Amino acid sequence: MARAMFEYTKTVLKKVSFNSDLFCKELEKALNRLLPYEIKELTIWLREFTSNKPELYSSMSSLIN
Repeated sequence: MARAMFEYTKTVLKKVSFNSDLFCKELEKALNRLLPYEIKELTIWLREFTSNKPELYSSMSSLIN
């Protein structure tokens, strides 16, 4: 079940990536609902996903180190 939540989170973040405010809100929700090891995986995924989207990277930089 937890893995499904991780995959769902990635899907939602992809879909709202057109708006940095929505992206940030969904990222905050994800950080509250995912397990610690999933947050580490999400961090890796986010760095890759936002590598060519500077507007998203800046909105999530304060949330994930």
